[in-house]
Amino acid sequence: MDAVAGLAPGSGLIAAACTALGLSRASLHRRQAFRRQPLAAVRPRPTPMRALVAKERQVVLDLLREPRFVDLAPAEVYASLLDQGVYLCSIRTMYRVLAEHDEVANGVDNCGVPSIRSLNFSPKAQIRFGPGT
Repeated sequence: MDAVAGLAPGSGLIAAACTALGLSRASLHRRQAFRRQPLAAVRPRPTPMRALVAKERQVVLDLLREPRFVDLAPAEVYASLLDQGVYLCSIRTMYRVLAEHDEVANGVDNCGVPSIRSLNFSPKAQIRFGPGT
């Protein structure tokens, strides 16, 4: 398509080349118009109006660090707080607050199963099958 785009416009060669190659002229012109457009400036994502402010996030973090909640998942903390009639934030926001402070543990890492890296898959490892091995 780049070779066709390099042909002189108005000479009739573009139409003939597109026909010969089975390309649509509309697709060619659309691609050329897209390349001529300046790149849009990347704007930072605005902060949502309902986002927790720093003080509220600290309250959530302090609550999650309390001894009664320290070993519970955010979903369990959320349910416990709702039973008490308290709503601070969503479960997902609790995870976000914990992640900001690197306090989210991956459950797979804690289950006691050895990681794939610790298993020996080398070709030198001998595997024996059958009786007497």
